[in-house]
Amino acid sequence: MAKYKLEYIWLDGYMPVANLRSKTLIKEFSSFPKLEELPIWGFDGSSTRQAEGKSSDCRLHPVAVYADTTRKNGVLVMCEVYMPDDKTPHPSNSRANIPDDPGAWFGFEQEYFLYQNGRPLGFPGGEGNFPYPQGEYYTGVGYKAVGNIARQIVEEHLDLCHDAGINHEGINAEVAKGQWEFQIFGKGSKNAADQVWVARYLLMRLCEKYSVDVNWHCKPLGTDVDWNGSGMHSNFSTTHMREVGGKEYFEALMAAFDKYKNEHIAVYGPDNHLRLTGLHETQSIDKFNYGIANRGASIRVPHSFVNSGYKGYLEDRRPNSQGDPYKIAARILQTIQTVPTK
Repeated sequence: MAKYKLEYIWLDGYMPVANLRSKTLIKEFSSFPKLEELPIWGFDGSSTRQAEGKSSDCRLHPVAVYADTTRKNGVLVMCEVYMPDDKTPHPSNSRANIPDDPGAWFGFEQEYFLYQNGRPLGFPGGEGNFPYPQGEYYTGVGYKAVGNIARQIVEEHLDLCHDAGINHEGINAEVAKGQWEFQIFGKGSKNAADQVWVARYLLMRLCEKYSVDVNWHCKPLGTDVDWNGSGMHSNFSTTHMREVGGKEYFEALMAAFDKYKNEHIAVYGPDNHLRLTGLHETQSIDKFNYGIANRGASIRVPHSFVNSGYKGYLEDRRPNSQGDPYKIAARILQTIQTVPTK
């Protein structure tokens, strides 16, 4: 039997954006523990805006398990928060609202800024001082484009994710100085979202040793300057979309996304009005449209989708970098379920 360090990870009750929280439990196992072997654990919800002090117990239910190679016998345990009865999901538990669809596939493109001393990496000090305008940073190489810390961080993060078993599919420097992106793919309605949250956790924890913060805000530099915001473009498909599809079904699906556009925006991340302006490869927040290979549309339709007989995946470009992937996946699937498949 070996002692394993189980890092229980959950989302707190802060609004409009939940914070990641974690704490370690030591347990003995004969080998790397399986999900069903992990115990339910508790925490003080009064310290995370999830309970009152006079009745502070909240419960952590493990839902996904990953290896943590930064620690000897390390285990990352993603959890849902439940009420003390261990049966009722806590009101902050957004994962519990995702429709169960094993045929759903999601791919999340997580953009973010790396910040140090209150500004993006590579920005000179002093108010109003900016590096040269954006244009050469996207997928850039060299010290002038990416500096000397950022690439080391994103490469280490990539390795940590792969070591953990997270399906991290790629990285690239983004349009603005100090801005980067990673991509996560998963099959099943909840799998990719679980992985995004753990990947976020690993990135934030990694940045501690570099004295760097991860800024997830969708428009951290504001709207008065010509710098791109951060999104979390959400690629999605269902079994019907991949195997049956068809133009008639696609048009009905887009009509449903238009009908529920306000419900989507409500869960696509706070302050999205700062990002969805119709500029910088976005559609205005109060409008819905779709277009083939159109990065300024609400929904980008890949050429491959049309060429395959309107079958495959679609990209919702409205979710922002602070969005909760649980809420995003839930809303997308809820809208899809309103469209008949026969």
